[in-house]
Amino acid sequence: MDELKHSGLGIASFITSIVSAILMFVIISIAGIMQASTPGGVNEKSSGMMIVGLFLFLFLGTSLVALGLGIGGLFQKGRKKIFAILGIVFSAVTILGTISIMLIGQAMKAG
Repeated sequence: MDELKHSGLGIASFITSIVSAILMFVIISIAGIMQASTPGGVNEKSSGMMIVGLFLFLFLGTSLVALGLGIGGLFQKGRKKIFAILGIVFSAVTILGTISIMLIGQAMKAG
């Protein structure tokens, strides 16, 4: 009886989603520290905040790639699916969490 191997796409999805989530947390923390440490708030058009924004969207894109890899890993035949499922869950949580934080930030700015 052959033991099923783990899906390569699933492993890539899992690793990418974890790294992306960690980096997303770091960049959101940096943005929060910049905002809190600047009297009157950070100028959103400053070069520092633009770089933070670019990295935010880069890591969001990386999470989307991880989601796609996980979905691809689910459709591989004759492979274990656990890493693909974990990659999908972690990347989806990262994407939804980031979008939620962005929406909360916009609501606070408007109010």
